[in-house]
Amino acid sequence: MAVVKFAVTVGETTEMVEVSGEAGHYRLTIGSEVWEVDGRLTAQGIYSLLIGGVSYVADVLDEDGACVVDIGAERYVIHVEEQTRHIIRTKGGAGSGPGGRTLVAPLPGRIVKVAVKPGDRVEKGATLLVIEAMKMENEFKAGASGTIAEVRVEPGQAVNGGDVLIVIR
Repeated sequence: MAVVKFAVTVGETTEMVEVSGEAGHYRLTIGSEVWEVDGRLTAQGIYSLLIGGVSYVADVLDEDGACVVDIGAERYVIHVEEQTRHIIRTKGGAGSGPGGRTLVAPLPGRIVKVAVKPGDRVEKGATLLVIEAMKMENEFKAGASGTIAEVRVEPGQAVNGGDVLIVIR
């Protein structure tokens, strides 16, 4: 049985959640807690949940990319993201340091595209490179404006988490 990992954010809190199971019977691991959940779609956007012997009805809708879940009088706005994508989005990118910013690989992968070369002037948000990690292509953008000082990778190259990819001054 496959385990799928997500980063789930409610308010300012993000938790890593592992989900396994099938056919309406699921096991959710949130931190050190394990929850056995029976879930059924009963109508469009309406779910019947049985969690720890207690029955809940959840009204779920997509609102601007977030799941809005109403259970009784309580409302939860939940952002769900595949765990690897969350790690890349939050750990990758330009880190600041004296004299410049350094783009490091957040996890192992392969360089698909390098969009800059030393001497190029880049604006904040400009694409620097694309890495394929865990069968997904992830585009890295400049966290600040600057000039490319070093490009330490090339297309096709394998990289490890923590490897320096690009230095911006």
